[in-house]
Amino acid sequence: MLFKRTFLVLSGLLMVSVSVLWAGDSASFVDLGFSSDGSIYMFAQYGVKSGVLRPWADLFVVDVARNDFIPESRISYTHDRPIEAGQDGSSALYRVITENTGLAARYEVSYPHQGQPLYIALNGDPAYEGKMITFRDFISGVSYRASLIETVKGSGKGVRSSFYIKLESADSDSEVKTFTIGTPGFERSSISSYRIKKVLVAPSGNSLIFVIEMKCYAENGHDIRYMVEALRF
Repeated sequence: MLFKRTFLVLSGLLMVSVSVLWAGDSASFVDLGFSSDGSIYMFAQYGVKSGVLRPWADLFVVDVARNDFIPESRISYTHDRPIEAGQDGSSALYRVITENTGLAARYEVSYPHQGQPLYIALNGDPAYEGKMITFRDFISGVSYRASLIETVKGSGKGVRSSFYIKLESADSDSEVKTFTIGTPGFERSSISSYRIKKVLVAPSGNSLIFVIEMKCYAENGHDIRYMVEALRF
């Protein structure tokens, strides 16, 4: 019993220490799949709120052609109790998914129809830090170059920002196409920077998803959150 109590105390101290060292919290991104024709995409993110240590999760359904969320498909949940030692925020993710299975059925999203990764950012990658990446779809033979262009105003709690992606593609015949993805004039409050974390292609081959990592203001630090930008061919 003494050992158990000592272990629990040490676990509690460790959790407090981690909270102090990392003032914000970092979300995990979850690919929940496309519809069979690639026109709809579903994803989620989850984590643990720093300080209060409560698990949370968000779920989103995206109209790929419109590059926008489907109305009333943005679901958020935060648990009313903190996690236990050794747990993560996945319990909140499971709850959000199980309580909203009707969304996947309504928009014919299939969980096995996840995106094929064309690019995954690695920490320290100069291209990732420089916000210009290149990648290739070996099935279609199309090569891509994507540049993330951001505008940041203010700092600290008052920071606000916007961004868009300039995308160039070249097929096997060297035909070049250019696309502008996103809304350059739309400013988001409390976000200080953006990065392209992943690029996914739908199993149907006609939709691209850019997973965007956002650095959000938090007291004495920052949080990491995710959003997506979508392109329908």
